[in-house]
Amino acid sequence: MKYMGNKKYWDEKFDTRSDTPLSPEKSLVENEDCLKKGSVLDIACGDGRNTLFLLKKGFTVTGVDFSNKALERLKMFAERNSYLVNTVQLDLSMPDSLNNIGIFDNILINHYRLNREQLKNIKDHLTDEGILFVCGFGHKHKVDSKIRKDDLI
Repeated sequence: MKYMGNKKYWDEKFDTRSDTPLSPEKSLVENEDCLKKGSVLDIACGDGRNTLFLLKKGFTVTGVDFSNKALERLKMFAERNSYLVNTVQLDLSMPDSLNNIGIFDNILINHYRLNREQLKNIKDHLTDEGILFVCGFGHKHKVDSKIRKDDLI
C-alpha cells in the first residue's frame, strides 16, 4: 500500500489523531528567519503543524492537502487561536494540480515529494526572490511500508 498517496489512509489517520496539533518541523522553526515576510503556500500541509507555526509568526498561509479530514482539523486549530487560514483541497498526485494556486512569497514543502511537472513549474508560484523551503525524508530515514524510495530526497 502506498501511504503517501493514499487518501483513505490519511483521512483515517487524521480522524483518529488527538485534539492537539503536532509540533512544527524542527528545521522550519530553526530557519524561520530565512523566509521572506508575507505569504506562504504550505504544500501537503496535513492538519497544519507548520501552517499554525507560520500563522503565529505573522505569515499569511494557504494550506494545501488532499485529506479533507486534515484540512478540517487545521481550520479547527486555526479558529481556536483566532488565526485566518486559507485551505485548498487538491489531489497533488495530479501533474497540473498547482496550476491555478497563485503566487506566494514562500513555498513550504515538508515531507512530500512533488512530481516532476510540479517541480519544473514551482518557480511560477514564487514572487521575485521568493523562497522555496524543502524539508524531506533523507539520510536518517529508511524505506519501509510508509516511506517509498521515491519519497527520499
